[in-house]
Amino acid sequence: MQLQDWKNSGSYFQYRNRQIFWKREGAGETLLLIHGFPTSSWDWWKIWDSLIQKYTVYTLDMIGYGFSDKPMDFNYTIAAQVDLWEFFLKENKISEFHILAHDFGDTVVQEMLARVKENPSYELEIQSVCFLNGGMFPETNFPTFTQRMLLTPLGVILKHFMGRNTLAKNFKKIFGKNTQATENEIDEFWEVVDYNSGKNVIPKLIKYLKERDTYKIRWREAIQYTNIPKRLIDGGVDPISGKHMAEFYKEIVPNADVIVLQEIGHYPQVEAPEQVLFHYYEFRENL
Repeated sequence: MQLQDWKNSGSYFQYRNRQIFWKREGAGETLLLIHGFPTSSWDWWKIWDSLIQKYTVYTLDMIGYGFSDKPMDFNYTIAAQVDLWEFFLKENKISEFHILAHDFGDTVVQEMLARVKENPSYELEIQSVCFLNGGMFPETNFPTFTQRMLLTPLGVILKHFMGRNTLAKNFKKIFGKNTQATENEIDEFWEVVDYNSGKNVIPKLIKYLKERDTYKIRWREAIQYTNIPKRLIDGGVDPISGKHMAEFYKEIVPNADVIVLQEIGHYPQVEAPEQVLFHYYEFRENL
């Protein structure tokens, strides 16, 4: 599938006077795919066609990402992205669903789980969660140099110097040695990042890293103390949230279900789609 095909097969809905890109295909139980930073729902393209053979799959580009609007005057908090998902689910009359999430999307799910934990009458039923690589715990999260710089006041200047080559250099460091993104994949990743003047909002989007410190305990306990089936599928050589994060997860999460893909980096669904599908289907069959 080409990126343009992905866009053409999607739709838009209005949220707070903003255009939000979304896709739905398949039949069966509902599965939400929640993407990471700084990319988009396009991250799921390699596993999409398989998943829609088994499930009704929904995904969207969160506000500030991908083909959705990227307003400069929006407060890009994790809570705001969960509010968007809640609106979307209610509009589509979805009350029960499974989740597969990656990176920033993991933290979005942590906020969802925190709301479940804190509100027994929460009207959305999360039936299972599968996490891919993400900095869910600040103690084990090691952002790239570029990410750290974007968090400083220099971020508003640095964004002007960001381009396709910046993304390529960062991806080279976080993908596995033998599973590097192709030149064409880098082009497509950058296209969705840069769409709708996306560079301008990156310093605002990345503020979620500070939120992870602020809500560290709340979001950790959301994983530890919600009685929802969970699995972590983790690319082990990812320097941001690889094997070291998986080990911490196993230490603190009761009856932790963890799969480490030894030679894979930060984007397992791109680097090792067949392995991700195998371990995800195994997880679902054992529910």
